[in-house]
Amino acid sequence: MSSAPVPIPSAQSETRPWRQEFRGGTIDDRKFAEVAVSIPANIGTVDLQLPTDLSALSETAIRAISRLDADHGHTLIPLSYLLLRSESIASSKIEAEEAPIDDFVRALHGVKSNSSATAMAAATGALDLLSSGEISSDSIARAHRLLMADDPTEAHLGGRYRPMQNWIGGSDHSPRGALYVPPPPEYVPPLMNDLLAFSLRSDIPALAQAAVAHSQFEAIHPFTDGNGRIGRALAAGILQARAVTTGITVPLAAALVEVRDRYFRALNSYHSGDAGPVIALWCRSSIIAAEEAQLTAQRLSGLPDEWQELTGRPRAKSSTARILTYLASTPVFTIDDLEDSLGLSSTAASRSVTVLADAGVLRGMTSRKRNQIWGASDILAELEDLNIRIGARARSEL
Repeated sequence: MSSAPVPIPSAQSETRPWRQEFRGGTIDDRKFAEVAVSIPANIGTVDLQLPTDLSALSETAIRAISRLDADHGHTLIPLSYLLLRSESIASSKIEAEEAPIDDFVRALHGVKSNSSATAMAAATGALDLLSSGEISSDSIARAHRLLMADDPTEAHLGGRYRPMQNWIGGSDHSPRGALYVPPPPEYVPPLMNDLLAFSLRSDIPALAQAAVAHSQFEAIHPFTDGNGRIGRALAAGILQARAVTTGITVPLAAALVEVRDRYFRALNSYHSGDAGPVIALWCRSSIIAAEEAQLTAQRLSGLPDEWQELTGRPRAKSSTARILTYLASTPVFTIDDLEDSLGLSSTAASRSVTVLADAGVLRGMTSRKRNQIWGASDILAELEDLNIRIGARARSEL
């Protein structure tokens, strides 16, 4: 699966003095005196030339994504729940955040039963903002503020480039044994300006551009936390801005997380001056995700007829029929949501929800009786299955 290299300027290394700001860790941490930091090269005007095989792979991936978007974009609105969950998997220390989809959707509705689910739910506004195609320093800052808003230790740094040195892996108290040490904080603003210039170009292959932009964002690591999630959202925004997608985000992170080691090796190759492995990995992951999402879209499109059968084909324009239509775009809701969105009375909404729950179309997602959160059982099961299918193919094909 290897191809010819895609040369880019390689990162440089500098040795910098190091001193703990806060005393902690072992004696080795406290005595740690210097660190080799990575200084990414500017890429704003890089000539990104893809070899023939990688160019063909990129075109195949673009066609798969575009076909999914054109054929099923309207059906895949519920996928936003899964996409946000998938794109929120990695923390700034490359540690997976895992939560069942039930916990995740409960967190979206304010039930903080699982810390990982709450963290993923906090990403909703951030990822929506960037993946809409608005690419600017302001949109990145606003997205990061939204992402960090509920984090008690990071909220004060939300939307701000980091004022201190950070690192990935190794000790929590010093860069001793770190897997990667990003550039010092004074390098971050000019490197981010350069990255934005690259991200706004329209003269290079779109998927390669997204993969390289994400890799460069990871290399800069501009924030104290949330870099992985914001970097992937930036990549999704590039595809939106380049009109590869118009309304959906392909959940390629569900594939990438299954091949973490290879993903990290590809990022290391990028640091060393070869963008080929990371571009190839993004292309293949996109193809897998888009093809599996096609199957999910087909299954979702058939659900309304199944629900009609399960509920005895309710009368058109009845509250039950209106809720069934509502489910296609809003698979998780409360009675208050039905009142606000559909103009139903509390009594009518509650009566119809009971009918749908008895038929197996809906299920309650909390243990409480009042202010219950209701979910469309079949949609949530299908979204979970999509994640599983993408992961299985990634493990066997990537």
